[in-house]
Amino acid sequence: MAANKTVVVIDGQGGGIGRAIVERIRKDEVSGIELLVVGTNALATANMLKGGADAAATGESAIIWNCRHADIIMGAIGIVAAGSMYGELSPAMATAVSHSDACKILIPVGKCRLLIAGVSEGALPGRIDEAVMLLKQTLAE
Repeated sequence: MAANKTVVVIDGQGGGIGRAIVERIRKDEVSGIELLVVGTNALATANMLKGGADAAATGESAIIWNCRHADIIMGAIGIVAAGSMYGELSPAMATAVSHSDACKILIPVGKCRLLIAGVSEGALPGRIDEAVMLLKQTLAE
């Protein structure tokens, strides 16, 4: 039997996007994963944990460590950009996400000030639906 894949969801500020990702993963009953949330601050972590994560951690060191051990990383696209989330995402955090060997499933969010050509406008719930679909496809590979 194959070991569970470690899915790390990263968020900051109030953790609303991360919580929505976790809730959607749980609603879809995605199996074969350990779902870990890591917040840039305690409020974000607590909010994501309420969504149904298996485990949680907070802060720069936790993000760096868990990115090294993740199979899949999910979050807003800003998690790869130092200074995003109103400065909460440090250069070390962004580097850890970017340099991780994990598959990254990133959700474009206008607040991150990263514009991506070829990505159509759409409401956040639809983008989260698509991210969870990509998670399922990645797990099936």
